[in-house]
Order: sequence, then structure tokens, then C-alpha cells
Amino acid sequence: MGMDSPQSQKVRGGSLPHQWTRVEDPGAESVVAAYETVIAGGGPAGLTAAYELAKHGRAAVVLEADRRMVGGISRTDEYKGYRFDIGGHRFFSKSGEVNALWREILGGEFVTRSRLSRIYYRRKFYYYPLRPVDALWKLGPWRAARILISYLKARMRPITPERSFEDWVVNRFGRELFSIFFKSYTEKVWGTPTSEISADWAAQRIKGLSLTKAVLGALFGGRKSRRGEVIKTLIEEFQYPRLGPGQMWETARDRIRELGGAVHMDRRVDRIEHDGSRVNAFLVTDSAGRRSRYTGQHFLSTMPVRDLIRAMDPPAPPEVRRAAESLRYRDFLSVVLIVDRAETFPDTWIYIHEPDVLVGRIQNFKNWSPDMVPDQSRSSLGMEYFCFEGDDLWTRSDADLVELGRREIDLIGLARAEDVVDGCVVRMPKAYPVYDDAYQEHLAVIRRWLSGLGNLELAGRNGMHKYNNQDHSMMTALLAARNILGLGRYDTWKVNTDAEYHEDGEGPGSDRTGRLVPRRVAAADLA
Repeated sequence: MGMDSPQSQKVRGGSLPHQWTRVEDPGAESVVAAYETVIAGGGPAGLTAAYELAKHGRAAVVLEADRRMVGGISRTDEYKGYRFDIGGHRFFSKSGEVNALWREILGGEFVTRSRLSRIYYRRKFYYYPLRPVDALWKLGPWRAARILISYLKARMRPITPERSFEDWVVNRFGRELFSIFFKSYTEKVWGTPTSEISADWAAQRIKGLSLTKAVLGALFGGRKSRRGEVIKTLIEEFQYPRLGPGQMWETARDRIRELGGAVHMDRRVDRIEHDGSRVNAFLVTDSAGRRSRYTGQHFLSTMPVRDLIRAMDPPAPPEVRRAAESLRYRDFLSVVLIVDRAETFPDTWIYIHEPDVLVGRIQNFKNWSPDMVPDQSRSSLGMEYFCFEGDDLWTRSDADLVELGRREIDLIGLARAEDVVDGCVVRMPKAYPVYDDAYQEHLAVIRRWLSGLGNLELAGRNGMHKYNNQDHSMMTALLAARNILGLGRYDTWKVNTDAEYHEDGEGPGSDRTGRLVPRRVAAADLA
């Protein structure tokens, strides 16, 4: 039955509320497994939900497509003993409940890290958050004057309505600073002009930050909002698992199994049986092509919304399928370089705004935790490239990508090409849901139809098509689990990006997430 399976029982009619059953028909190709709750996806959201259910004595199964690792984009991969993240993950949340849950799972395995991150632009490094004296000195008096004039113009004559990322940032920083520190990096990350990215994304990711706050914070040490809260973008210290974020989710997986739940690897959900009012089963396929059918009373999906709709059987209505196909994703690959130097640069990560190189961000894994590197005489660096699955970057060979990383780390001046002694490549599809002009409209169509499936919950970044951090994903999963447990009826869409839950407060411009966002403006209104 496997190490994560409770005692099996034969099916004699009816359902078992907290146990599961496994029925194998020698004449059939598939295996049937019955649980009370079936969860698609073993990332932070799926594992958090399963852990919450298991703590209440309600066994659930997590179905993870990867054959080896849990954690999704928050996993920690390994190459020859070198551990590395798929993007850096700071463990910092305004939610006391999420902070307590991290501690409950991982205990004393955290290290406290001081944040040091910089921006690389035009062969110079700038501290981020910006330090005015440092930035003005490096930009020079002429450009500094242009930044100030541009900022004053933006404050006196703001762009209305704020439709795009570009509008939102220009209104708060001025066009000159936007062009230097926001435009090139954002377009590199998203592969889309900033004029076509929704202002919703800027409001979410740069919430609470303005040029005035950045300057005052640098001069007087202020790092809080008007309500006395820490501005997340500006935090200077954070927690980090000693062996990377994957340590958190590997431990959560083990705790779930100890509590009577299950985590099944190599299980890709590719069909969802429903009758129009309830989901009846998740059908999965493993890497060998074997199929299994998981039935249950409750279902939770953290899989990408587009894939969720594609898997529906019978198919969703045409307008729902069209809306799902309109949702877009940005993919990601990391080129890990092993450098034969004990120290390279002091940052945890560096944002690369320089348009002459393709790399978007560089992680220094040894500075996140020394235990990420098995040989302290060496360092490991993560060269992060943002791409679309199937494009030129994505389809290059691993050897070509390692060579690209070696050339670009040398060009930037962080390490010599000859000091790079080894490397590997990890590809992560659907790393980031894209916020374009119409994504909210498409998502609304999908949500209306899914609301008719009364026993299906959604949670997580891709599960809700929200570009958020893992603490937000965890909070949506906790509330979804409590809906399943009957502890309340929570609207998980009201969880905002600081992992806080808003019981009410819905007002003009609300997208039911606890955040105020601009509505799309019709073309006629712009004429």
C-alpha cells in the first residue's frame, strides 16, 4: 500500500469519511483510490491544505505531477550537493498565522538573513531599495535633475485612468525614473511592453512604495506605512530555511504522511469528471502512462486555471474554454553556475536592468544560507532567465545555456568566465500568471462557471491565476481547507497579497481580493 497510505478497507457501499479505499480490478487499466479530499498539486497551497486537514484528522491525498520533488516553484533542487531555489524565497509575512505555521512545520531550522540586493544598470550597481545619495552620485547631477523634474510633473499631472503598469509607476516615480529602474527589467521579466501589463500587477507588487517614501525611508530610517506596517518591498531582514524553501515543503509532506494523509508523486491530473454541480473524480497519468482514478467528497485544485478547464469532462461551455485559453503564463529557467571562488559578491540577489544581457536576476545561494553549498571554497550562482515555453531561450541545450550564463556573469563583472567550473539548468513552466488588460474579465467568466461545482475549491498562485507570494498561497489554502472542514464559509478570493483576509470592505474598484485595482477602460473612453 505504500508508506503514506492508511489501512485499506474493501468498498462495501457508501463512503468512508476519513479513510480511503483502493480498488484494483485485474481486468482494468486504472486503479481507483477513494479519499475524502483530493488535492491537485504539491506546492505550498496544496501541501498547506492537506496539512490543515490532516491536523483535524481528515485524511487527504495530494497528487503531484513531479516524480521527485514537492514545493512547486518554492522547491529546492540539487546538483552534485549544491542546493538552489527556483527563484529566491524570503520567509516574511504580515500574517501572524502564516508565520506561526512556518515555525510549526520547520521549527528551529530557520536562519536569519540580512537583505542586500542591488540593481545593475549601465555598468553600475545601485542599492535597492534606492539610497538617494548612492543613486544620485552614480546617475550624475544632470540625470538627477531630470528625475526630480519628471517626478514633479507626474505628481502635478498624473495619468488618468491608470490602465497599465507604466501608468501606475510613472504616476508615483516620474517617467525618468520609470525608464531607468522599471521599464527594462519589467519587460525582460514579462516579455511584454509595460504599456500592455495591467496596473493591477504594479499595485500588487509595489504596494505601499513611492519615490517620496523611498527617499524619506533612506534619509530617516522609515520603513513603515501610514498604518505603522512594514512595507514588504523594503524589508531588510527575513527568515530562510537552512536548506532552502524546499526543506519547508519536504518537511510538510512528511508531517502530512505521519498524520495519516498521503502525498502521491508522479501523478499528473489530466481529466476531471463532473456532473455539472459536483466534481466526482480526478483522473491522473504517471510517467509510465498508467492511469488512476481518485474519487472523493471534496476536491481542491492548485493546478493552472487554464489546465483545470482543459481537463473538465464533460467539457466546460465554449465561452469558458475561450476565456481559459486567453490566460497566459510566463516561464522561467535557471542556469546554476558553480564558481571556484569562496566569495563572489555580497548580495543575496541582484536585479539586472542592463538591456545588453539576457539574464534578468542573479541569485547568490551561499548568501541565502551557507549550507546550500557543500564546498565552502566555492560558490553557486543562479542566472535567472524569463522566457516563454518553446521560445529560443527555452529550447536551447543545457550546454548552450550554461555557456550563456558563463559569458554574461563575466560581462557583468561578478565572476570570471574561467572560474566557472560546472553548471546545470532547471526549467520551470508556468512560473508566473500574466496580468494583461483582459485577464480579470476572462477570470470572471471562469469563476462564474466553476462556482456551480459546489465541492471544488481553488487555491494558490496558478490555482487562482494570481501572481502572489507563498504566504498568500498558504492563506488561500488554509481557508479552503476550513471550508472543507465546515469551520466557516470563507471567500478565498478576498485574501489579499499580504496574506490578510478581508471579511468585507468590498467597494468601487474591488476585484474581491481585498485590493483596489483599476478597471479596464473601453476604447471609446480613451478616444
